[in-house]
Amino acid sequence: MPTRRPRRTRRTALAVTAVALLATAVAGCGDSGGLRAAGATPTAVSPAKLWPDLRPASSPAWPYDEGSASAVKGLTVPGDDIREVDPVAVVWAEIASQAADYGSKGAYHETANRVRECAAGGGGARCPLLKPYYRDLTGDGRDELTLGFRLYPTNQTALRVYTVVGHRLVQVLEDDDAIIGVELAGRAVVVRSPAGISGYEYRTTWAWDPERKAMVFSRDEFLRTGEARHSRTQAPAAPSSPGLPSPALPASALPDPVLSDSAPSPSPSASTR
Repeated sequence: MPTRRPRRTRRTALAVTAVALLATAVAGCGDSGGLRAAGATPTAVSPAKLWPDLRPASSPAWPYDEGSASAVKGLTVPGDDIREVDPVAVVWAEIASQAADYGSKGAYHETANRVRECAAGGGGARCPLLKPYYRDLTGDGRDELTLGFRLYPTNQTALRVYTVVGHRLVQVLEDDDAIIGVELAGRAVVVRSPAGISGYEYRTTWAWDPERKAMVFSRDEFLRTGEARHSRTQAPAAPSSPGLPSPALPASALPDPVLSDSAPSPSPSASTR
């Protein structure tokens, strides 16, 4: 029985004509215009569901910070304009509310000492406060305040985002980490952190959640950034259990993190942490 051929429609004829004209134009540039093979097409593999009888977990194995909002005590927002709020005063408000962390015996006691050397609005040789940034991260048409300050004597950096709600300054993101850099991409905050394997880094994305009224953890990636660099410090061995992240190495030699407005640069590979 002869094979039935598809009926040639007017649209098909136009498409063939267009291809022919294109091939003619290419041929005029010194190319024969012939079709070239793109290689073998990989065979599609359907997803396989493993262990269908496994009892689903009812709670997470590790606590993830899902994001929360809290009003900053002791500060007012003149005219509801967040740019009128002194960033140094915001840091002082946190120090006052977390005496256990910033006190003389706290993990970040040196930060409190150095904030005293900050000029109004930030600045100073020993000031731990980084340059503040303003951008609408909630979609309400008003700018939010993104702050970063070093948590001395550790190698960590505090990342904070504030907005104005009901004439009050409200913190909508709190994240402390060993940070390589921070990027504002659209309405998201992307945090880059060192990984324990040379040539890789962690990249965490926080995005505004209108229901929780806070920046929430939305994506965590383990990205390849380049060829591995040999170091005198031996990296920890990869975990024996697949799917678990490698522990991060101390990053005491890292420079101050960079806070920028640029979109995050693409990476050749990624996997969820």
